[in-house]
Amino acid sequence: MARILVIDDDIQILEMLRQTLEHEGYEVVDALDGKEGLRLYREAPTDLVITDIIMPAKEGVEMIIELRRDFPDVKIIAMSGGGRVGPKNYLGIAKKLGVMRTFTKPVPRQDMIKAVKELLE
Repeated sequence: MARILVIDDDIQILEMLRQTLEHEGYEVVDALDGKEGLRLYREAPTDLVITDIIMPAKEGVEMIIELRRDFPDVKIIAMSGGGRVGPKNYLGIAKKLGVMRTFTKPVPRQDMIKAVKELLE
């Protein structure tokens, strides 16, 4: 069973992703910010990371940079609902940092499931 780390400061999105992914048979570990997510990944790397970009404590871009530096093969999906410059700018930066898929929130469940399955096959 593949393990997925989901990182988002919005508890509703975190819970929706947890339920969706567990329903598909994945084990889910979750964190409310990038700092906690990075700590959890370092303790027990997962098969995939799904992260928000705009978060407290450590933003997604910062966390992606650290993950890529320390774990070059990590598979990452990034999502964003906006921020000051809009989701497209943040997601473009994430893409340049090596993120495999990007989504603008709200993410349709089926699109997320499809991306997860593609990356974990």
